[in-house]
Amino acid sequence: MDALGDSVHLGAPVSAVSATGVELADGDTIGARAVVDGRGDPRSPNLVLRYQKFVGRVLELESGHGLLDPVIMDATVPQQDGYRFVYTLPLDANTALVEDTRYSDSPALARSELGVEIDRYAEALGWRVRRVVREEEGVLPIVLSGDIDAFWREGPAGVARSGLRAALFHPTTGYSLPEAVRLADALATSSSLEGPALAAFVRERSKRLWRRGRFFRLLNRMLFLAGEPEQRFRVLERFYGLPEPLIGRFYAGALSVGDRMRLLSGTPPVPVGQAVRAMLSSGHATADS
Repeated sequence: MDALGDSVHLGAPVSAVSATGVELADGDTIGARAVVDGRGDPRSPNLVLRYQKFVGRVLELESGHGLLDPVIMDATVPQQDGYRFVYTLPLDANTALVEDTRYSDSPALARSELGVEIDRYAEALGWRVRRVVREEEGVLPIVLSGDIDAFWREGPAGVARSGLRAALFHPTTGYSLPEAVRLADALATSSSLEGPALAAFVRERSKRLWRRGRFFRLLNRMLFLAGEPEQRFRVLERFYGLPEPLIGRFYAGALSVGDRMRLLSGTPPVPVGQAVRAMLSSGHATADS
């Protein structure tokens, strides 16, 4: 960071972007041959979204937590605000990250409420907290359907996007880091980084990922639109009973035809009629395209 010097602007909100520069909230402008908008939050009238949201706390305990391995999803907790689980990651003998996560219809994040739930969870485990080392939070998009062409027609022409802003994320988890790494690798070998060419390059990557994600969006609709919110855990309960290699391919976005058949076979963990309606629905007036 020191090597970049004055070329890096921190704490500088952006008020407007164009293909040739950025205007900051304080009125300053920065000219450029290309602009990449990576400001997150892809909310758009052309995307139907639900959300994975969480608050996490790194807790330093007065004595050892006794965990040997991470607890990826503890869904034995009361189901609130949709599908809820707690994730626990031991960092050392006396320190652990505890994260309260909800798969919710709303992006609103009740930080203090989730913080209280983390305290209750730690207390139920018999942990005595010496201090909270740090806290983290996030709200990630889960896509049910949308019109990717209309999504990309939004905003100023010739401006490239990245990450969530470009719809370059896993449809079911909302995680964007793997796609960000792939985009960076691709740009490193690109023959042109001029604004319009760069914008077109990213747009086509986004559309290809969108087409590959159709099946994931169908599963998302089953999760969010079939059955009651407090029963969503049943869908995940069935999913995590599947073979581990299949689960790995799911998170890698690399499902085979056989994997897809396996995911849809058997008795659905939600009412059949509601499952079928959810699969056929877009969740919104915007059809999935």
